[in-house]
Amino acid sequence: MPERRLPGLSARAVTAGGGALALALTLAAVAAGLLTAPQQRAGRTADGMRHTRVVASAGGCGAGWDDPRPGTQVFDVHNTSSTPVEVYLKNVHSGAVYGEVEGLGPGTSRPLRADVGGGAYAFACFPDDGVPVTGQTVRVSGGAPGSGGPAAVPVSGHDLIPPTLSYQKWVTGRMGALVDATVRLGDAIRSDDPAGARRAWLSAHLMYERMGAAYGAFGDADGAINGTTAGLPGGVRDKGFTGFHRIEYGLWHGVSPAALRPFADRLVKDVRTLRADWTRARMDPLDLGLRAHEILENTVQFELTGRTDYGSGSNLATARANLDGTRVVLARLRPLLAGRYPELKRLAGELDRTQRVLDSHHHNGRWTSLGKLSRPDREKVNAALGRLVERLADVAALCDVRRSS
Repeated sequence: MPERRLPGLSARAVTAGGGALALALTLAAVAAGLLTAPQQRAGRTADGMRHTRVVASAGGCGAGWDDPRPGTQVFDVHNTSSTPVEVYLKNVHSGAVYGEVEGLGPGTSRPLRADVGGGAYAFACFPDDGVPVTGQTVRVSGGAPGSGGPAAVPVSGHDLIPPTLSYQKWVTGRMGALVDATVRLGDAIRSDDPAGARRAWLSAHLMYERMGAAYGAFGDADGAINGTTAGLPGGVRDKGFTGFHRIEYGLWHGVSPAALRPFADRLVKDVRTLRADWTRARMDPLDLGLRAHEILENTVQFELTGRTDYGSGSNLATARANLDGTRVVLARLRPLLAGRYPELKRLAGELDRTQRVLDSHHHNGRWTSLGKLSRPDREKVNAALGRLVERLADVAALCDVRRSS
């Protein structure tokens, strides 16, 4: 999975370019002697940014920030302890996090970039299997109070419970319709109605795809219901190939209805079992924000590459269903994002633009297949979903629970 980041904040790992340069400079400074006189601890380096070397340890979290100034700057955090540590720079009063470094190993350094305004700040250090330590409060003057950022108040596991329960309830309400849709698919196959079966297949499959955030809680059932031939030595003829895509292959490759009936019956059975098991399932609240990003990330990886197309040419229809599923998740997360994510309105605009791009390839009840898209149209689809996936990575990062104790 791509690295998750707080929007606009420092990466949890060293980023390319400037981050690598900052790390190299930091290591050189450490080799020369980290704890020098205060007036030598801060200065500008080749990247043009103001750098301040600070210590991350139980006895000196944030030590070294002796000349506080407002503005965008880099804190070269050095772990002097014997265990890995996670470090946050936070506003003392609001608790908003301005930057973070995760998994900083003993004796290593990493840059933390932040934009601080006027106010009170402190570094918080969370050693692995150790007692958290909050460093001395540092007061920054010269900048307007409340300026600086971006920053966000961390989300707690407790915060994510209500939206997760709401999402589970939404999925529960869809299960009956999903069972009915797969029954209609089986009926069409038994009636020897290929055209009707194809329409029923698409309707049922898209209904399932809209439940994208629940796949992790579906467990092995998802593989039986919506698995592909990936990893199956027999390919489309492998006994382990079942569910929607096995039926798709048959419907679009002239397989007889009699040969497809066992797969249709198996699909109905598997979906009914999923509905029964779902009443006992529990989604992990920590996963919900991540799913808001992963649904469309997987769409780009599997649908826009055609890897899940077994003849129907319905990848764009599936992408549209995945977009609907993403909206469902975001609707549950909106109360948490409203006060933390200033780009929420822009995200809504990106969702709408991506929907318009996809819908432009749906005419008279039929979706254009990927293979029939012109090169400019294909580039528009790729660009729209690619931009949206990048923006949704911010949502995943904001909903990533951070340590507080």
